[in-house]
Amino acid sequence: MNESRTEIAELGEFGLIDHLTKNFEIHNASTILSVGDDAAVIDHFGKQTVITTDLLVEGIHFDLMYTPIKHLGYKAVMVNLSDVYAMNATPTQITMSIAISNRISLEALNEFYEGVYLACEKHGVDLIGGDTSTSNKGFIISVTAIGEVTPNKFVKRSTASKGDLICVSGDLGGAYLGLTLMEREKKIYLENPQIQPDLENESYIVGRLLKPEARKDIIEFFEQNGIVPTAMIDVSDGISSEVLHLCKQSSLGCVIYEEKIPISDESRKAAYKFGLDPTVCALNGGEDYELIFTLKQEDHDKIVLNEEISVIGYMTDIEEGSKLYTKGGNHFNITAQGWNAFQQ
Repeated sequence: MNESRTEIAELGEFGLIDHLTKNFEIHNASTILSVGDDAAVIDHFGKQTVITTDLLVEGIHFDLMYTPIKHLGYKAVMVNLSDVYAMNATPTQITMSIAISNRISLEALNEFYEGVYLACEKHGVDLIGGDTSTSNKGFIISVTAIGEVTPNKFVKRSTASKGDLICVSGDLGGAYLGLTLMEREKKIYLENPQIQPDLENESYIVGRLLKPEARKDIIEFFEQNGIVPTAMIDVSDGISSEVLHLCKQSSLGCVIYEEKIPISDESRKAAYKFGLDPTVCALNGGEDYELIFTLKQEDHDKIVLNEEISVIGYMTDIEEGSKLYTKGGNHFNITAQGWNAFQQ
């Protein structure tokens, strides 16, 4: 099958920008001026503005051998929206900057932006600008997300109190197990390209890695039920790392119960199949993009009926340290063993 390929150089930078952004519709009244001028103009009409930026680098944060490029566009947006939601804010705009080598065709970029647009449409976010450049090696993506929040309703990492419940959305460890599966299949393929990848019907863990969902629904649930978490962070590096961030910045300790950590049946089965401990995958795996937050104990009844929220522990005095209580009745110090981009 001969698929046509268009070189980016045929369009030039401005032609490329026009091509990639021509069909984008505006979703927010706060977007006054979008793509096409020297800068965008936004007005949040009395709301406070939150801003976050993420950098995704090929070979460090993603591998195009097993990451469909449309999924990559979707994920690049989602990881930024997750940071906005972690502030208890609503994302409204993003900018998207990319640097591409000449091995990326226009058709591949079209697919990438299909994923970007799908994520923006799903969360009601406007793409309002960015930049394009060439790259000598690999694909580099930089996304800045902008959001709005009712004045002083934003939630920091440093404002938890002793006795607060520690809660987490969704389930944990699936993305790491998806990565484990894809890396294993990549190794087999490189050793013998005749062998086709076998994803063993593991669509759940593969989806958790390649197509994460930022938890818009949890922030909407807070709004509808009058809940303001006392502290919050998203789970990008594993809950052990994230809980320790909350403890450090709030000058507190914590107790986490292993039996309370939410792990899906699919993830648990996959972990056993790969010879891994599901709890370790949840604690240290990362890239789940769930929300971990603390809540006053009197708000417990407000979340008890939400099946997407689990209470996994509580905050303690700093002198008590950060402890994991196992199913067997032992307890250990929680250590941050999540992924580190600078250890290669």
